[in-house]
Amino acid sequence: MRRFLVPGLITLLAVGLLAILAFGVSNQKTNSSIDAEVARGDFPRAPEYDVALPLLGSRAKESLRDLHGKVVLLNVFASWCVPCAQEAPVLERAERMLQRHDGTVLGVTYLDIASDDLAFAHRYHVTYPIIRDVGGNYVHAFDTTGVPESFVIDRQGRIHALRRYQLTSQWVDTTLSKILAEKS
Repeated sequence: MRRFLVPGLITLLAVGLLAILAFGVSNQKTNSSIDAEVARGDFPRAPEYDVALPLLGSRAKESLRDLHGKVVLLNVFASWCVPCAQEAPVLERAERMLQRHDGTVLGVTYLDIASDDLAFAHRYHVTYPIIRDVGGNYVHAFDTTGVPESFVIDRQGRIHALRRYQLTSQWVDTTLSKILAEKS
């Protein structure tokens, strides 16, 4: 009896690990995630296109639909995020570039406190609009799980580029120049 105990436990452990592996593989996203579509050049429509969220420091609301026809650099951030603070000057330069081409940066605060967001905007001289995603549902539709993350949305509302970590001036300049050069 005892000589079957160790092999039985090993077999039970192996079956358990295989079951966990099978569960994980079956619950993975298909190759149709936003990242995969953009990588293939399929440029999916931005999710939550019609959802209007409150503008920081205002009673007004803003949606991507309101910005249709513009190139939008949507940046998901939080006031407590160090890389978000480090990319703030890059986003301000991008805002100036986009304004010359009828575009904008759109900040989206993610699960943050309005007073902290206002302090962040003041501290880093943010001039572009910021909407507040209090519940996190808006950014989850973009498959966002952290901050900072950014999405470049073309004039037709499609995601042309994305970055799941801190922006650099080089990436912004290269990416925006290419998209701004495209005709509507």
